[in-house]
Amino acid sequence: MQLPYSEELNIECLGRLFDKRSECYKFFWFKAIVGKVLDGRLELSYEELVDEMIADAWYMVTEYHLNLGPKDSLESLVHLIKEKYPQLKSSEKKSVLLGYLKDIKDKDIISGKRTLTRNVPYRLQSPFMPDITGKAWDVKKIELIARINQKNRLMYYFNELNGLSTQIIVQEDWARYIQKNQEIIKGWLEYHMIQYIQKRNPNVPGIADKLYPPEKRKLEKVKKYWKLILSIKPIHEIYGDNVITAKNLSIDHFVPWSYVAHDELWNLNPTTKNINSAKSNNLPDWDSYFNKLVEQEYQAYQLMWQYDSVYHEFEECAKDHVNNQDVLYRVYRKDLKLPEFSGELESIILPVYQSAKNCGFHNWKYEEKCV
Repeated sequence: MQLPYSEELNIECLGRLFDKRSECYKFFWFKAIVGKVLDGRLELSYEELVDEMIADAWYMVTEYHLNLGPKDSLESLVHLIKEKYPQLKSSEKKSVLLGYLKDIKDKDIISGKRTLTRNVPYRLQSPFMPDITGKAWDVKKIELIARINQKNRLMYYFNELNGLSTQIIVQEDWARYIQKNQEIIKGWLEYHMIQYIQKRNPNVPGIADKLYPPEKRKLEKVKKYWKLILSIKPIHEIYGDNVITAKNLSIDHFVPWSYVAHDELWNLNPTTKNINSAKSNNLPDWDSYFNKLVEQEYQAYQLMWQYDSVYHEFEECAKDHVNNQDVLYRVYRKDLKLPEFSGELESIILPVYQSAKNCGFHNWKYEEKCV
């Protein structure tokens, strides 16, 4: 992906920001700078940029269980904050996260923030400074800043070194370039982030959908399909064996959406709102629930071929929620017996389930609360 040309700025060096990327810091640091520039800010403290980095990585690490790199300090800091502040949800709004991060005084977390500023503020711009190599980066930070500040046409320069309160000053010509070309720059950054994260999570699907907070899923067609089935025959949800009604119906992703990042029908099952909330983004215990899932899905399959009205709703639902013709044939073709249906469904779901388990999604069993 090529960045727009500029007569005044060294875009060739900008395009090489991520050539050397053993860890993820450069992506998140640059992303934070771009976001602030688009908000009209040019004087930025280390701490506010680090807080942005943490908030941007929060969903990837806590909601999607992505690996950001071997012994990655940003990933470790996110886990530490989640451990110390369990009230922060994995799907927490970014504004809430930033509010917490701004007020945190915990020594371990402050130390983690400082670690994130050890190299990336200086080395991000290394393509613009080819004469600084090897041990030249290892001098005292005050000396390094003085040397960098003597360079011409950098994206940003440094104010006086002052821990996390140290400020960078984004240059106005670079700010104008970012603002003018913001969509291309954001797409270019996203492209490189996807490449980096996919390499470290080779078996995880839907990386492109996991760079940002989860959006509200559109499952109205699936709900309509199951509501029609419920009107014909009582259906029990698989976790607590409760009868599902049109009023309490909720659609569950058997393997969490935060892993699969899709709404394919073979992974969706009806449950109640309370149970779906309790399950959250955990993995249901396979031995306890897969056979029940098969029984529930086979009931729907039988009704689909028995009633024209159900088949019609299935066809409407399949337009958005069955996007693989091989799956459509294997699981939903006519005249499947229960053992064959079960085998086909297992062959599709189990590899995805195992991969999610390997990524750290927690095993879950429903425990009914006593009233």
